[in-house]
Amino acid sequence: MGQAEWARDLAQHLLETTLPRRWAHTQGVAARAMSLAPILGDKADTLTAAAYLHDIGYAPDLVDTGFHPLDGARYLRDVHQADDTLCRLVAHHSCAVNEARNRDLLDALTAEFNEERPELVEALTYCDMTTSPDGRHLDVTERLAEIHSRYGPEDLVSRSIATSTPCILAAVRAVESALSEADSRQGVPKSR
Repeated sequence: MGQAEWARDLAQHLLETTLPRRWAHTQGVAARAMSLAPILGDKADTLTAAAYLHDIGYAPDLVDTGFHPLDGARYLRDVHQADDTLCRLVAHHSCAVNEARNRDLLDALTAEFNEERPELVEALTYCDMTTSPDGRHLDVTERLAEIHSRYGPEDLVSRSIATSTPCILAAVRAVESALSEADSRQGVPKSR
């Protein structure tokens, strides 16, 4: 069984029954990750695995700090002895450092999990931030608006996302640019 298949099974076990909407989002994020194979090559399986696992920290049985990137990464490391790259991607997905700072968990996050290679972090951020809570593809600006609407302007998550917006937009632009370059090399006409 490959890393992505293992991750899918684990995420499904943790999310499908207790958090079905989160599971729908997770499946959509993983589908986006699979679509990045042309630009990621041999790292596509790792990204897909991270996409399946990025939100497992929301699972009720895993909640410890209440900060899902850290809770999920710790669970992967401590319970499953998962690959370090996978743990780092989960810990740092979607510019998590900003929310960690707002939760007074930045020291814990950065002490326990170093940052991962930027192209993989950007790719996971792209997948997460272009997927709706129901797993549909949407534009990053729509996704950001949806998060703000769901949490409200004063919520810690909304404030963290506002701080993270430049980072998120840069990640999405970088991945879209890499995809466009890959399409150009393959002779694929632009769909825009």
